[in-house]
Amino acid sequence: MSGVPDPRRHPHRADLAAAHLKGTVEADRFVEGVPHRVRSGVAGLRGEPDAKARHTSQLLFGETFTVYDTKDGWSWGQCGTDGYVGWTRTQSLSPELFDPTHVVTAVRSFLFPEPDLKTPPRDAIPLGAPVAVLRTVNGYCELAGGGWLYGRHLSTPDALEPDPVATAERLLGVPYLWGGRTPLGIDCSGLAQLALLRAGIPCPRDSDMQRDEVGALLSADGAGVAYRRGDLVFFPGHVGLMLDGERLLHATAYTMTVVIEPLHEVAARAGGISAVRRL
Repeated sequence: MSGVPDPRRHPHRADLAAAHLKGTVEADRFVEGVPHRVRSGVAGLRGEPDAKARHTSQLLFGETFTVYDTKDGWSWGQCGTDGYVGWTRTQSLSPELFDPTHVVTAVRSFLFPEPDLKTPPRDAIPLGAPVAVLRTVNGYCELAGGGWLYGRHLSTPDALEPDPVATAERLLGVPYLWGGRTPLGIDCSGLAQLALLRAGIPCPRDSDMQRDEVGALLSADGAGVAYRRGDLVFFPGHVGLMLDGERLLHATAYTMTVVIEPLHEVAARAGGISAVRRL
C-alpha cells in the first residue's frame, strides 16, 4: 500500500491495528486501545516482544501508554508523549491513571517508600517524568500510585526550561544509549527531544521526524548558515544542537557520551550536513 501511516507512530501491523485506523490501513482485526500509566522509572520500548530485541525507544515514569495487544508478559502500544509504538514489559505498566500535577526537573530523583532520605529507594525517576502529587510531608511529595519524591526536584508542568541548549548541557557526559530518552542513557534524537520538550516545544522521537517537522528549515546542506545557539543540525541518521556559532552539543556513538565538538569535525566524520533548522 502507498501512503501507509508510519508504523513507528501509528499502531498497525498486518494482524492487528488500532480501531481509529480502520479504513486507513489493512489489518486482520482492529481493536480499541486501553490507556495505562508507566510505573517503572524507565521502561524499554522494543520492536519485538523479546528481551533480546533491540531497544527502539523508552517510556518514562508517569507517561501514558495505550495498549492494543499483550503477549507473553509484553504489551504492544503507543506512548502518549511522542506517539511512538512498540513493545514494553507489561509489569512496567499500571491501569491506574492520574492527571499530572508536577514534572521532575532534577536530572533524576529517587522514589522513596517513605518521606525519609534514609530509606532504601524503590526507583530512580528521570528528568521530564510527569507525576501526580497528593500531599507534602517534611519536604517530600507523596505520589498517586505510591512513593515519595523530594519536593525540590519537582515543578509544575508550566515551569519550563526555555533554553534547550542549557537543558542539554546538563546531560554532558551521560553515556550514549541507542533508543535512550533519559539522563541514565540517551541517543542523539532523544537528547534533542528531551531538551525541546522541557522548553515546551513539541518534538517527535526520531531524527528523520525532527528534520522534517521541528523549526524552520534554514539550509539543506549547511552552506552559508550563520549558526546560532539552539540551531538543530542534521546529518545522515544523526542530530545535534549548536552550542554557539561553531560547536555542536550531541549524543554520539563516536565517544559514547553526550559531548561538545567543533561542528566541522562532526560534519566531516558524518559525511556532511543534511539539514539545518532553527527554532
